[in-house]
Amino acid sequence: MAPGTQKHNLPTRESREEALADPEVAHFAAIPWCAAHVAATPNAIFEKCMTRVAKPDFEEALMAETLNRPDAIKAYAVFYSEPANPQDLITEVGAFLTLGPMLNGWRGVCHGGIVMTIMDECLGQLAAINRVRGVGPQAEQMTAYLNTKFLSPVRTSAEGTTVMVRARTTKLEGRKQFVEGHMEDKNGTVLCRSEGLFIQLLSKI
Repeated sequence: MAPGTQKHNLPTRESREEALADPEVAHFAAIPWCAAHVAATPNAIFEKCMTRVAKPDFEEALMAETLNRPDAIKAYAVFYSEPANPQDLITEVGAFLTLGPMLNGWRGVCHGGIVMTIMDECLGQLAAINRVRGVGPQAEQMTAYLNTKFLSPVRTSAEGTTVMVRARTTKLEGRKQFVEGHMEDKNGTVLCRSEGLFIQLLSKI
């Protein structure tokens, strides 16, 4: 299911500074290669992912609670360009995640099912961020399909191994949002590629 639907105001200078003070954002801001990607993003918004915030009735509990621990997903933040026109859709988003050994399948390697979960989560941020901004379709979405090609092992470590996911919308067609993305390591090596389809729901679950 696509994440996050709560409303908040568009980012201000003060809210950006507050975001950078968040421990998860600060974690990535202190990693040079992560900071370089954000610095290269025009009008960058860099913030803790909304699905890391616990909500009532266990909504989004997987990312907010189950995997939100130092030895699983230690930190998770997103970044994207703030459009000059606030009514423009955000069609590309980046995300950083630091992965620990509780995600392992093989020793030192993230389980493939978790890799797909991360890709589903990050691709879903495209719609979620626009809903929060009040732009585009406001209906919640669910994943119709997600095809993932694994290219190289996704490493984990006791101290945490950081990866980056890039996601973008390729087409909007009625209730359908077609998306694609990839995960890469600090050296720019692409670890997997995904393409998927999200469908707007006609009614709440």
